[in-house]
Amino acid sequence: MKYIKLPVMALAVALFAVGCETKSADQNEKIAELEQKLARLEAAQPAAPSNVANTTPADPSTLGQFSFSEMEYDFGTIDEGKVVEHIFKFTNDGQAPLVISNITASCGCTSPDWTKAPVKPGEEGFVKVVFNSTAKPGTQAPTVTIQANTNPNVTRLRMKGNVTPRSQAGAAGQVGPVKR
Repeated sequence: MKYIKLPVMALAVALFAVGCETKSADQNEKIAELEQKLARLEAAQPAAPSNVANTTPADPSTLGQFSFSEMEYDFGTIDEGKVVEHIFKFTNDGQAPLVISNITASCGCTSPDWTKAPVKPGEEGFVKVVFNSTAKPGTQAPTVTIQANTNPNVTRLRMKGNVTPRSQAGAAGQVGPVKR
């Protein structure tokens, strides 16, 4: 019985070795083919898509420039439910009137207001940020994103602070339902 198993095992090993060599040769051919395709792609100059607009650097004489006295306001620790308001003042240090096209808040708890008229060079404007801490316990960092004719065209202002959770009325020291 041992003598029969030995030739069968030798045959299996031989077939496995031939199969591995065939697979290895096939893989080497595929790798070589992929490397050739990659070389052709790298050599080809990519054509620009037809829907891409050419961009040119903006002329500084057509841009405004923010100069904020502060970019972040720390409102400290407040009680939940309190509304915090802060006015970020800026000067237009650019060569053209500064126009704020849009301001968006990071969440619904924050609402911005701003100078709507163009701010002439050397003049001041403002961005007012109101943060409502209702249902916002813990560390907070609301931001507003300003889009304007500046370089870069996006500027972010941030408020930060901590909101102390409102205490649960009548729940201090009690666990479970109240007995009557």
